[in-house]
Amino acid sequence: MQVTTIGVDLAKNVFQVHGIAENEVVLFNKPLRRAQFLPFFAKLDPCLIGMESCSSAHHWARELTALGHKVRLIPPMYVKPYVKRGKSDAIDAEAICEAVTRPAMRFVAIKTVEQQALLSLHRARDLLVRQRTQLINGLRGLVAEFGIYIPRGLACVIGFAEDITLGEVLDLPDIANEVIRNLSEQLMALHKRIRWYEERLKQVAKEDARIRLLRTIPGVGAVTASAIIATIGDGHQFRNGREFAAWLGLTPANKSSGGKEKLGRITKMGDQYLRFLLVVGMTSLVRQTRSHPERASKWLTSLLERKPARVATVAMANKTARIVWAVLTRDEPYSPRAAV
Repeated sequence: MQVTTIGVDLAKNVFQVHGIAENEVVLFNKPLRRAQFLPFFAKLDPCLIGMESCSSAHHWARELTALGHKVRLIPPMYVKPYVKRGKSDAIDAEAICEAVTRPAMRFVAIKTVEQQALLSLHRARDLLVRQRTQLINGLRGLVAEFGIYIPRGLACVIGFAEDITLGEVLDLPDIANEVIRNLSEQLMALHKRIRWYEERLKQVAKEDARIRLLRTIPGVGAVTASAIIATIGDGHQFRNGREFAAWLGLTPANKSSGGKEKLGRITKMGDQYLRFLLVVGMTSLVRQTRSHPERASKWLTSLLERKPARVATVAMANKTARIVWAVLTRDEPYSPRAAV
């Protein structure tokens, strides 16, 4: 019998494959070494292959698509309901094979090599930013033990570290001065590396026409726009703007039952990084609105009068996500009249 559907449980070195025929008879459920993986699928006729959207999934999806197979990536949380009792690679592969055949299943778009390359800039920058934040907190706490207060804010801490690296010596024991100098040098090196990533992202933003279109939206800069393009591409995998906002976790959780509509807080179920960037961008827009109210839109001004600032920024992020989808799918710059 010919294999029609295969579920693949990905791993670093040993992959589990579960294959069924058209009449749903199980033909095999076996492990494959990394070197055996592609040769195994090269011998098969084109079929439907399901995999969880996890590390290396997009790479293998591109490789298997090149062999003529139809590959579908499934969010891991959507596979979980199909897992039977217990936990093993064989059970997981069987669950993936079952989930990929469901007509209402939602899939993840396969990223191109260019998208993943751009996304690597964001992942590396985000890692270094978190390390810089840890280092800043450690440095501020350390000098506070000696009664030295560094005001909050990146500029204040960077200024302090720069003075130390240029030769300023605090009235402290030699050991403490050496530790503070080493931490300051490490902080300056991290800060310089982060600036390099930011400049590289700005360079990419100038070269990509889609990123330039997204930057016409208020509150969306080079970092946010490039992250969106690297993650969702042209956005056509979403049927509308609300579906994209829901995928980001910016829509209220629906807890309705028995004909009674009840909405809760936002779900926070989607891409955390994109959601964070959109909310931060809207927070910056709120600050600009308070500094220059004459430049703000009437909708935003009235929203800030009725709601707390954080609630307003999340609502604006939701609206901006819908605008982002419209700009990408229509391939047109942002127009305030069309968005209202």
